Amino acid sequence: MIIDAVIPLLIEQGREVTTRQIAEAAGIAEGTIFRVFPDKDALFEAAVQKFLDPGAVNERLRAIDPQLPLVDKVSAILFQLRSRMTGIFGIMHAVGMHGPPSRRDRAPDDLFTIIDEVLRPDLEQLNVPADRIATFLRLVAFASAIPQFNEGHEMSTAELAHYITYGIAGNPAEGGSANAS
Repeated sequence: MIIDAVIPLLIEQGREVTTRQIAEAAGIAEGTIFRVFPDKDALFEAAVQKFLDPGAVNERLRAIDPQLPLVDKVSAILFQLRSRMTGIFGIMHAVGMHGPPSRRDRAPDDLFTIIDEVLRPDLEQLNVPADRIATFLRLVAFASAIPQFNEGHEMSTAELAHYITYGIAGNPAEGGSANAS
């Protein structure tokens, strides 16, 4: 409950958020925070670790209906990945992280398996293997979450999903494969 309350405050206010604000958001007494966490830094570390855990986004990805049209599935996947990347950059900035977070203490990321399951009904019409699509979607989500990369040229998730699904020059399935090495 405390960690869930601190995450949005941390993203909004950074390390300057007070324990009083955290307690009010969590609906607890301020002293309760220090019965659970030895100090504010430990609370922030726990909040960052929880935020970086891919479990929540994996569940949202698993909830995508595999029977949706392909472009809608790509859009839904991309929406979840872009939201996650934007959040990760936000929390990293808020706590002053200057490099990628350590993966050693987090749950495994099942992204490739989940995307394969969501796209399974469309595998025959795809020009690339599902794991390559997962890699590409993650790259697009990462790049589109960096404001400096997109300034003045922002693209909606639907627009990106359309480009990913249909390319910029038609349907490669009709004229050849995109499986270039």
